[in-house]
Amino acid sequence: MANLKEIRNRISSIGSTMKITSAMKMVSAAKLKKAQDAIVQMRPYSNKLSELLQNLSATLDMEDGGAFTVQKGDDRVLIVAITSNRGLCGGFNSSIIKEVIHMASSKYAGKKVTVLTIGKKGNDILKKSFDIYRNEGKVFDDLTFENVAPIAEDLMDKFAGGEFDKIDLVYNRFKNAATQIITHEQYLPIVPPESGTESNTDYIFEPNKEEIVKGLIPKSLKMQLFKALRDSLAAEHGARMTAMHKATDNATELRDELLLVYNKARQAAITNEILEIVGGAEALNN
Repeated sequence: MANLKEIRNRISSIGSTMKITSAMKMVSAAKLKKAQDAIVQMRPYSNKLSELLQNLSATLDMEDGGAFTVQKGDDRVLIVAITSNRGLCGGFNSSIIKEVIHMASSKYAGKKVTVLTIGKKGNDILKKSFDIYRNEGKVFDDLTFENVAPIAEDLMDKFAGGEFDKIDLVYNRFKNAATQIITHEQYLPIVPPESGTESNTDYIFEPNKEEIVKGLIPKSLKMQLFKALRDSLAAEHGARMTAMHKATDNATELRDELLLVYNKARQAAITNEILEIVGGAEALNN
């Protein structure tokens, strides 16, 4: 009977785990809806702003864009690794960590690579192998444009001041609840338009091109970082919801298997007791 008690304890433990994973799934689903709506509504504006900057850049000499368009090489690289502050979201964080390590060992091999982590999970692992500029995980506590703008401004200042030659963003882009796409974007310097690219729009500049670019580029860079964080947050909730759904399904399957084992063991124990009673009764009759 000790074996039956052990199985019952395991069934009870799995049942408790199922309640937790199911609750986490529902919480993540609610958060995902809000985060998904935010990024879906934001993308058209962000894409149009980037398109406007590209079209405008095609009509300008890149040096007119100021310090943010200067191509300095890649001797000193800053990688902005965007992960989450919490776990239990499948391979969401590990995929970004692996991508950063891969970039440092292949694309930027022999270069000085520094990492700015946005998210506690990435910081905990990457600080063991890289020089960490700092961690900005608290921004996820209240993810607003006003809270993201200072981070973007600091990155622009460090690039313009010559501390970094290149800044890249690495994050999970949200596609749907089950799919997150590892995305690598060059943040600074601004990628020049491809040769031969011409704008189909005839712009009238007021007051002048330089003033417009001076205001548009910083705003576009802030929006690019904000969009990456919004994408990552929606992808995180999607990954956690999917992971908790799979965990709940696995727990259900394991519980059903244990119930079958328990019922078989219980049936065998009852049968043995009946045989013992019958055998004892026959012994008394004889």
